[in-house]
Amino acid sequence: MNLTVSIDDETLQRARVRALVEHTSVNALVRDFLQDYADRETLVRSATDRFLELARASQAGSGPQGRTWSREDIYDRAVFWR
Repeated sequence: MNLTVSIDDETLQRARVRALVEHTSVNALVRDFLQDYADRETLVRSATDRFLELARASQAGSGPQGRTWSREDIYDRAVFWR
């Protein structure tokens, strides 16, 4: 499928130079960008699902006593006194 895009000459010239340096073409860059753009929602959903799956399977925890520190304990360090 063909697509016509209007880009000012200066921007296109800079894109061509950069693409040349990166051993690619402006066409390939636009194609890859549009593919990433179109797939982003699916990729984010997949990554979120995987993260939640790992979190559910995790055995990590804060021990039998639960959390034993307070917010004040965390921020009661010299590094935060500046």
